[in-house]
Amino acid sequence: EAQRIKLAYELAKESRGQTLYVLDEPTTGLHFADTDRLIAVLHRLVDLGNTVVTIEHNLDIVKEADWIVDLGPEGGAGGGTVVACGPPAAIAAAAGSHTGRWLRALLASAA
Repeated sequence: EAQRIKLAYELAKESRGQTLYVLDEPTTGLHFADTDRLIAVLHRLVDLGNTVVTIEHNLDIVKEADWIVDLGPEGGAGGGTVVACGPPAAIAAAAGSHTGRWLRALLASAA
């Protein structure tokens, strides 16, 4: 919740671009409609010349990324290795990427 308050505060300020926003799972606890609003806000921040880095499991956010670094192949002790990196289509095509498998299905259903 504190992260959302900080983000709202930053968005209320006049943007000069060149700001780095690092968001840790910003969709946690959000309704689907609010996730769509957040996606629009993140696009607006980038369009204004800012950089947005998110740590996220929600594929609705992941598929909107310009660049993804997929860590794995598993969680915990079985993870921490870069499995794939690139735009969403590259992650979707990456063999051995669990994220890619789910992202591929999501992108195919949207086509």
